[in-house]
Amino acid sequence: MRPYRLILPALCLLAACSQPVSKSSAQGLAPGGLAEPGRMVPADAASMRLSFAPVVRKAAPAVVNVYSRRVVRQTVDPFWDFFGGVGVPRERIAQSLGSGVIVRGDGVIVTNNHVIAGGQEIMVVLGDRREFPAKVILADSRADVAVLKIDVGAEKLPVLALDSRDDAQVGDLVLAIGDPFGVGQTVTNGIVSALARSGVGITDVSYFIQTDAAINPGNSGGALVDMNGDMIGMNTAILSQSGTSSGVGFAIPAALVKRVVETALSGGSVSSVRPWLGIKTQEVSADIARSLGLDRPQGVLITDVYPDGPGARAGLKQGDLILSIDGQPVNDESTLNYRVVTRGPGDEVSLAVRRGNGATQTVRVRAAPPPGGAGEARTITGRNPLGGATVSSLTPAVAEEMGLDPFAAREGVLVTKVGSGVAAGIGLQEGDIIRSVNGVTPHSVRELEATLAANTGGAWRLVIQRGGQTITAQLRL
Repeated sequence: MRPYRLILPALCLLAACSQPVSKSSAQGLAPGGLAEPGRMVPADAASMRLSFAPVVRKAAPAVVNVYSRRVVRQTVDPFWDFFGGVGVPRERIAQSLGSGVIVRGDGVIVTNNHVIAGGQEIMVVLGDRREFPAKVILADSRADVAVLKIDVGAEKLPVLALDSRDDAQVGDLVLAIGDPFGVGQTVTNGIVSALARSGVGITDVSYFIQTDAAINPGNSGGALVDMNGDMIGMNTAILSQSGTSSGVGFAIPAALVKRVVETALSGGSVSSVRPWLGIKTQEVSADIARSLGLDRPQGVLITDVYPDGPGARAGLKQGDLILSIDGQPVNDESTLNYRVVTRGPGDEVSLAVRRGNGATQTVRVRAAPPPGGAGEARTITGRNPLGGATVSSLTPAVAEEMGLDPFAAREGVLVTKVGSGVAAGIGLQEGDIIRSVNGVTPHSVRELEATLAANTGGAWRLVIQRGGQTITAQLRL
C-alpha cells in the first residue's frame, strides 16, 4: 500500500488496489420523491429485500485477479554489515496483488499501473481459475492505468462494458468487484458519495468518483459497477488511517480508462493519450474573483499561452477566464485537464471564455498532442561532466510524458540515461534537466554539445533541475 500525504493526510493507494462501448443509463432521485427515468427508491420492505445478484452475474465473470512478481536482491546479514563487512546477498520474490477487468473478448484487460509497475512477470487469473501470462500493451503511470493482453486463442472471454458517459449522480447505487487481500473475488455495495474529486494527490490526472463501497488492498484495478452492470470506474485508492476501508474510496472514471484503452489498441504512445490545448492555467481564488469583478470564485484563469499551440491558434489569450468546457463547468485545473484528456487528438472542444471586458464568448479549440515528438537524443562523449549520459531535447511532448511542465521545455535538455563514465561518477541521474553549462542555457542537444566542446579549461559549472530542486555544481576535470 502506498501512502499519499500531499493533500489528505492519510490517503493510501491500494497496494495492488469486445471493444469498450458506452451503452448504459445511470440511476438517481428527483426532488419531491418523483423518480427519474431509471432511478427509484425502495417503496416498501419487499423492495428492500431485492437482490444485486443479477448485476453481479452479468459483471463478475469479467473481473479477474492480476498479480506481478519481481526478483529483489537483499543482504541477509545486517549484523555483519554494521562492522563494515559485506553481507550475503540473497534473492527474494516480491509480489504485487490486484484486480483487473476484461474489456475485450480476445483478452484485453485493464488494471491500475501501480499493480504491475516494476513487475518482471505478470499473471492474470480468470474467474474459472485458469492462469495466463500477460504482456503490457500500454502503461500510463500518470493516469495510473495499464492495458494488458493475454493469449486465449480463438476463445471469447466475458467482457464488461465501459460506461464512459459521465452521467453518474451522487447517491447512485454501485458495486465494487475485485480480489481484496487475495481471498478471492468479492463484491461490496455502496453509493456514489461524490463526483469530480480532485486535488487528492493520487495521480496527475486527478478526477475521481468517490464511493463508500468497501475497497481494500487487492481491489485496485477492479470494477466500480452501476445497476446496469456496466463499469463506471476503476477502483484505485482509499482514504484511510489503518490501510483498510473507511468508507472513502476513489475510482478513475471509465471515460479516462476507455481513452487509454483506445490509445493502446491503436498503437499510440502515452503522450498521445493526453491531447493538449497549449495553455497554462490557475484556479481562481476569492481575491482573484474580486479583482475580476466576479461575485464568487469560478473558472480557471489562463496565465500563459504556448506560441502557435492549439489555444493560440484558436485565439485564447493570457487573462482569459475559462468558465466551462463542452457545457461542463470548470472550477479547477484538474477538471479542465480531465475533460481534455478524455478527448482524442484532433477533437474539437468548446470553451466558454470570459474576456477582460466582461463579455463571454465561445471559443472552439482543436486539441492536439504536445509538439516536438520524442526529441533528438544522443550519448555525450569526451572528457566533460556529462560523458556517458544520454540526453534528449526537452520538447513539450517529452516534458508531458515525464510529468514536467511543457512550458518549461523551452530551456534545457533532459538526461534520459546514465551509463558508465564521468556523468555516473558525479551522480547525474535519469530525469535530471541540464539548465545551463558554464552560464550557457542549451535549447537543444546540438547547443549542449557545442557548449561542452568550447570549454578547454577543465573548470565546469552546472545548473541541474532535479524534481523541484535546483542544484548548482562546480567541478574541475
